[in-house]
Amino acid sequence: MAELTPTEIVRLNITDTSTTPLFTDDQINAWLIQYDGSINRATYRALVTIATSTVLVSKKIRTQDLSTDGPSEATALLALAKTYKDEADQSDANEDSFFEIIPFGGSNRNEAEEWRL
Repeated sequence: MAELTPTEIVRLNITDTSTTPLFTDDQINAWLIQYDGSINRATYRALVTIATSTVLVSKKIRTQDLSTDGPSEATALLALAKTYKDEADQSDANEDSFFEIIPFGGSNRNEAEEWRL
């Protein structure tokens, strides 16, 4: 089986696999670039975008034999999006990255003066 590209994995995550996709490759690649290649964060952003569109386009509608509930669909999409964001946050927290704060100034000593204990 061929290895999937990050763009294809994002598409699978959001079930955007039809012959007429919701997003172009350029749009998905833009999210991947925005989030430094993080598939989970790009998936999160795509799902948030879908949820936003759902709320804007699919209002809560009831007719005689049809009903749609855009706000409920959006809520479910946002909950799913949060799982991808949480996974990305956890992955970032598990990495061995660190930073150190080095205080500047505040010393009453000259630059080359020794510190005596």
